[in-house]
Amino acid sequence: MMKLRRRPQVEVLPGTIGTARLDRRTKRLTPRIKPGEIAIIDHVDIDRVSADALVSCKVAAVVNAAPSTSGRYPNLGPEILLAAGIPLLDAVGDTVFGEVGDGDEVRLHGDTLYAGERVLAVGTEQDAETITASMAEARAGLAAQLEAFAANTMEYLLKERDLLLDGVGVPEITTPIEGRHVLLVVRGYDYREDLRVLRPYIREYRPILIGVDGGADALLEAGYSPDLIVGDMDSVSDEALRDGAEVVVHAYADGYAPGLQRVQELGVHATVFPAAGTSEDVAMLLADEAGASLIVAVGTHATLVEFLDKGRQGMASTFLTRLRVGGKLVDAKGVSRLYRSRISNWSLVALVLATLVTMAAAVYVSSVGQAYGDLIVDVWADLVFWVQGLF
Repeated sequence: MMKLRRRPQVEVLPGTIGTARLDRRTKRLTPRIKPGEIAIIDHVDIDRVSADALVSCKVAAVVNAAPSTSGRYPNLGPEILLAAGIPLLDAVGDTVFGEVGDGDEVRLHGDTLYAGERVLAVGTEQDAETITASMAEARAGLAAQLEAFAANTMEYLLKERDLLLDGVGVPEITTPIEGRHVLLVVRGYDYREDLRVLRPYIREYRPILIGVDGGADALLEAGYSPDLIVGDMDSVSDEALRDGAEVVVHAYADGYAPGLQRVQELGVHATVFPAAGTSEDVAMLLADEAGASLIVAVGTHATLVEFLDKGRQGMASTFLTRLRVGGKLVDAKGVSRLYRSRISNWSLVALVLATLVTMAAAVYVSSVGQAYGDLIVDVWADLVFWVQGLF
């Protein structure tokens, strides 16, 4: 009698195993990372928009070379990742980019990143307790951030007062904005939901559609083509740039525009707008100076927490830009949460079907309906007789 050989058991190493995808900029990584892969980033104070994007990509884990919460202010990203069940390994150091190649298979277990059993990096494993402690420390330092924000606001006002007060330096554009509504889209908080709710407004008013960097892709995803794309071109796709929209490249105050070369290599003509603020500020100033009667903003930053969450000193310019635009600006942020229809889609379908049945019954009992009914019965009988004759 033959003895069956036992197959050797393969040792399964503990932890989360996946393909590593690396980029120091989170917003450059999210368009190419796939579900189940491990994101390796270098992002101090992960903000809510970046965390939401990583969650949407269904990453298996996040490894951050930098501290995900530095203590400067209570940023929202780490909590969002943990709430979605995504492991977060923090502050592993910059050397991880030299140890791991894009596409390598890695394993995350506890506070250590491995390649098989070889240690690649060691950091801090974040959990609910550590995040709560970090947030408490960050709230204690919020006063210092408020002072810095106020100082940056005054500095920007002195530097860009001619632009803010008189529109000096705003380039001319060919997109016909004079007297029309403008819908300005930033790929920020709740932009998908707000765009969905604004569909009736877009259909009725036909506003000029402005995409701020990745906001152009947000418009394409929603089924619209942007009329104007504004930004430093670091997070907008080639597809959006080639879609036919007018392109305005946001440059530094000294005129240097890092994104201009990329646009020119795609064969797309671009106008350069040097300004010290953020790209969404530049887009608002462009629309205002071009004569927009109303500016509806989706996904932009309006609150102090959002300004700090972006982690950029230039966010102080947004405060002053909103004062400059004034009553033209309507912020559509969170409009999707303002009102939700109490009638479900199934209720609407049932109502339509009931209406059709009622109309059919009314037509059938009428003399005209009976005549058409007899005609349909005769045609059906002739069709059945013809089919039977074939066999």
